[in-house]
Amino acid sequence: MTSLTDILFSEVNITLSILCMLLIVYWLLTMISGIDFDYDMDIDIDADVDVDADLATDGANMEFQDVSNAELNKEDVVGRRIQPLKWWQIMLIYFNFVGLPFMFTFTCFVFIWWFTTAITTALTYTYDNFLGFAIMIAGFFTSLFVNKIFTTPFKGFFKNLNKDGDKAIDYIGRQGILLSTISGDKMGNAEIYANGDSHSIYVKSLDGHQLNYHDKILIIKQSADKNYFLVQSYND
Repeated sequence: MTSLTDILFSEVNITLSILCMLLIVYWLLTMISGIDFDYDMDIDIDADVDVDADLATDGANMEFQDVSNAELNKEDVVGRRIQPLKWWQIMLIYFNFVGLPFMFTFTCFVFIWWFTTAITTALTYTYDNFLGFAIMIAGFFTSLFVNKIFTTPFKGFFKNLNKDGDKAIDYIGRQGILLSTISGDKMGNAEIYANGDSHSIYVKSLDGHQLNYHDKILIIKQSADKNYFLVQSYND
């Protein structure tokens, strides 16, 4: 009788098994030591201001964790864009890699894919032959849909948290510093200090007038879709 380790570390399953172990190590390090793994990512989404992404940061890239926490609704993507989304961007949105913390969705997907492949190849005794690789590839696409169903209920939970997992902060009436120049419908970033910490938020000019890099601003209100804040110039 084949042992469990022989199945999990067979030619077909070894890659996913190792990836699962690396993800476990990642989460353990994150929980124990509080390490924050930041990644920079250029995501070419030239969407309108309803999309929770920094579309007009002067020469700056979006942080990967900003993308992973972005909330994109179907209504924001269809009919409100200057340029169409690329196929891979549509896939990220549809399968909840955007709209939920990326590493959360990615971890769920990998474990579902690994579990599906391991169980199927074990039951069919294909964990060490060519058919097993075909099952693994088919499991990739099946797991995407299963993962979408599994992660969708978590959207309501993460929507009420900021990117650090704490209770959302009320930014209305707070002062901040612009990290990019904004005007009209152009969105940018602003740095806000709250509860002793620095926070980066997406902002847009309240009246459309240009506000420059490093200008002091006052947060007036939040957009209806809660994706950005409307601000105006503030002088002491």
